[in-house]
Amino acid sequence: MRRYLEPALMADLGKKMVFLSGPRQVGKTTLAKSIMANFAQAQYLNWDVPADRRLVIGQSWSPRARLVVLDEVHKMRQWKAYLKGVVDGRSFGQALLVTGSARMDAFRQAGPSLAGRFFALRLHPVSVRECGDTLAAGDALERLLERGGFPEPFLAETRADADRWRNQYLDGLIREDVLEYSRIHEIRTMRSFVDVLRERVGAPLSLASIARDLQVSPTTLTKYLDVLEALYVAFAIRPFHRNIARAILKAPKVYFFDNGLVRGAEGARFENACAAMLLKHAHYLYDVEGRRMTLHYARDKEGREVDFVLCEDGLPMNLAECKLTDAAAAPLLHELAKRFPRAQAVQIVRDLRQPEQRGSVAVEPAARWLADLAA
Repeated sequence: MRRYLEPALMADLGKKMVFLSGPRQVGKTTLAKSIMANFAQAQYLNWDVPADRRLVIGQSWSPRARLVVLDEVHKMRQWKAYLKGVVDGRSFGQALLVTGSARMDAFRQAGPSLAGRFFALRLHPVSVRECGDTLAAGDALERLLERGGFPEPFLAETRADADRWRNQYLDGLIREDVLEYSRIHEIRTMRSFVDVLRERVGAPLSLASIARDLQVSPTTLTKYLDVLEALYVAFAIRPFHRNIARAILKAPKVYFFDNGLVRGAEGARFENACAAMLLKHAHYLYDVEGRRMTLHYARDKEGREVDFVLCEDGLPMNLAECKLTDAAAAPLLHELAKRFPRAQAVQIVRDLRQPEQRGSVAVEPAARWLADLAA
């Protein structure tokens, strides 16, 4: 499967150093090695491999390499200063690709600024749009709901193989990555927190309430959530409000990059899948086209909600409500569609017999609508 970022990645490598980040095992290394085939000479170096690490530290890779791939180099101390030196001192015409399974801005590590020296791209799990060349939209959505969008479980021969992969994946994330990227040592508490989040997907989250149940402070759980976001395990979306400060104070909703981690009703898994694909769409438009996209949800004083509000430059451009079978449009969706007439208002339904237009709200089959996203 040719990954959706390959054209953008090739174009950016001709201009600047590129940071390629994304969840663990989402396919970054596979994509990097696919890109290497386009260069006459290319060299791949992984910080986690001792022999490669020696070459990375000494910057002793071949000066004739037209592409150098540095994987997980942000685990190195003072990696920003190191990369600044690499970029400024590399051979003429040598492309540089840096990959990693944590956000490059994670934990605000100190060091010199890399501003102006790189482009950043985020690789997401497979989506309905990305499967367009190999699967019909409806089949792709059903497989994503069953297996999740990470390449190995998505392509696995059986669901049991996918489940076995996921068990090892989650254990590795918590035991290895969390310890490596943070000072968190209460692994059992972090695991309990993740288990709670898996059961509350799509619901406004009270960290204070969860903190009481886990007998830790809300500040601790806020730090845990920051770590999970930095490692591309989960992502939080906050309510849309023109006053951003007020939005930050309100309860977030948390979703998982791996749809297979969601526990709960079928509707929660479907909502999580839609959230992950909308975030992928927003990140693609931001990273590749430079459009300032953000993803939120809407909630009024009466507790009525709209699942997703996709904004550009702070203004809604898409209003989306997710349903399994109900084609009756949510009242708040109608109200927001009138308030923001330039936004596309849609109720996406997994099992829908016929699409229709209900006033200013379009009722669309979910698979077809998701297939029309940018990535």
